[in-house]
Amino acid sequence: MKIATLAVAATAFLHLKGPDGSLLYEGDEKVGIMLYGPGSPEFARVEERQTARAIKRMQDNDNKVSLAPFEERRNDATEDLSALTAGFRHIEHDGPDGEPLIGAALHAAVYADPGLGWIKEQVTKFVGDWGKFKPGSVGI
Repeated sequence: MKIATLAVAATAFLHLKGPDGSLLYEGDEKVGIMLYGPGSPEFARVEERQTARAIKRMQDNDNKVSLAPFEERRNDATEDLSALTAGFRHIEHDGPDGEPLIGAALHAAVYADPGLGWIKEQVTKFVGDWGKFKPGSVGI
């Protein structure tokens, strides 16, 4: 078997489900997120940052395992998920000034919004599943 034929793609599309479990559409178009997967350099960098954070927390706590405060964990998760996001499709969010956000600011605002926690859960589950990134699974 040519094992390289089973190599995963760097990105895949997550078709989002609403909080009620129904797939989201904007007209006939899927609403979702293009994500970097576990075989991508972006994913490796996020894992590296997560490990560095854990080591720093231990060093700051006399080499004892400690849980970061809630706000810090939420900020870290927002940063990590934003780094794993290649792009949104049909997702909009306004900034504090009411102006529509774009790019990294949009990603961070969506992931940081506690009322949209159902998106974070789907993204976290999706990027942890190698099978979602198998060849031909882009799913757009």
